[in-house]
Amino acid sequence: MNIEHPQEAAQTDALVRKLVNYRDVLRDNGLSTIDYVEQLSFLLFLKMVHEQAEDGLTQEESRPVVPDEYNWKSLSTKKGAALEEHYRAVLTELGKESGTTLGVIFAKAQNKITEPALLEKLVVDLIGKEDWTIHGTDLKGDAYEGLLAKGAEDTKTGAGQYFTPRPLIDAMVEVMQPRPEDTIMDPACGTGGFLIAARSYIRERHRNLPPHLRLNTSKRRIWGTELVPGTARLAAMNMLLHGMGDPDGPSLIDVADALAAKPSQHASLILANPPFGKKSSITVIGTDGKTEAQDMSYDREDFRVTTTNKQLNFLQHIMASLDMGGRAAVVLPDNVLFEGGAGEKIRTRLLKEFKLHTILRLPTGIFYAGGVKANVLFFEKHPYQLDGKPNTSKVWIYDFRTGQRFTLKTRPLRRSNLQDFVECYGAGKPLSARTETERFKCFDYEDLIARDKVNLDITWMKDPSLEDADSLLPPAQIAREIVEDLQAALAEFAAIAEALGSEELPDSERTEGYDG
Repeated sequence: MNIEHPQEAAQTDALVRKLVNYRDVLRDNGLSTIDYVEQLSFLLFLKMVHEQAEDGLTQEESRPVVPDEYNWKSLSTKKGAALEEHYRAVLTELGKESGTTLGVIFAKAQNKITEPALLEKLVVDLIGKEDWTIHGTDLKGDAYEGLLAKGAEDTKTGAGQYFTPRPLIDAMVEVMQPRPEDTIMDPACGTGGFLIAARSYIRERHRNLPPHLRLNTSKRRIWGTELVPGTARLAAMNMLLHGMGDPDGPSLIDVADALAAKPSQHASLILANPPFGKKSSITVIGTDGKTEAQDMSYDREDFRVTTTNKQLNFLQHIMASLDMGGRAAVVLPDNVLFEGGAGEKIRTRLLKEFKLHTILRLPTGIFYAGGVKANVLFFEKHPYQLDGKPNTSKVWIYDFRTGQRFTLKTRPLRRSNLQDFVECYGAGKPLSARTETERFKCFDYEDLIARDKVNLDITWMKDPSLEDADSLLPPAQIAREIVEDLQAALAEFAAIAEALGSEELPDSERTEGYDG
């Protein structure tokens, strides 16, 4: 969260506590955290539009964003069963505004608050008594994002798969240095964390620019794609609360399968954490002409390799979506670095045709499912060199995994933990200015391309806890890390099994990923 003053931080914390307290009340009525956040999004939107109209922030001569018969006032004047019945009608009618932010937020919306008294309490006490636009959008946006972070803990609903830890997002954005002239995209945007952080970075460092450039949202210069409608609505609401987009204007979130077709719009900067499911629900047919039987098939002539591996397809999609000269930072699981077959071919292309210059090896314990071993790949898109030389000459690998211990509650990842990586990366400086350290090593292209299967899963450090008997961890932490290692091993064995042509694993055995 980009909070500059202690007073604002205290206000945000107070709002988050208030929102979470109501979550606990509604959970007794059978609502999961993700359901509660969804219902809250509907009501927050209606209240904010109402406040803007009351303050004269909308043009009187234009049609209202929400028709009078379905606006906040129409809700707040009703009680009990009449309120619950009208709320259902509001959700149904507003979901018909396709293509707009309004339509994305209310698409296929349903009332899940089955107790009218609880709905009335939510409308009157939580939403109705708070002025959600009076202090500016970022404060309320940070509070909403805090609630999304709490929602990510609701692992039973899979909510965590849509949330990337904010310290990791902030570090990735800082080294990528988004610019006002950038077009910024996330093909699996989850709740919109990367897009919001990129916009905040631009706004904070370019305060003297015209607002339409500083916010980087005009003409869809910043946008995301999200497959799950319920998650897309959270992203649209999150961005709206951060001052991005217009309620009745074109949505900045496309609700679609990003892998289904060639990109209609290219980006100069892509920030992403695609889902980590083992298989795509579709088959992508590359230029090699191969195909594998799945539910659906898409013919992507911009893909070079056919595979049902979702992460490899997302990597190919991102490679195809970059403008020439564009840059990308993408979170991907370990199997993308070592898997043979399609993985080897894609890595070879990434090294030869693109400029893969940095890999950040992430530790376990920072995501909302244990055992996930992931990396961040930083690369750029450049034209073919006429002399046939590869665009990659050296790859720098930062080992942020060995000897690092994180848990979601007792030792969460903080931005300060990534400061050494940010300094080693040296954003804005030439790669030749980098210096090797214990954790930061450089590898030549010739050595990498000669490795078996072009394996980029490289480690050189030894875990000090394995060598020093005095550094034994508490039994509970040892047990937790054993579980995480077993889960990671299962994911890696699954990747090997897929490469050998085994059948798809059931959903219960997949390793889920985490979007922004």
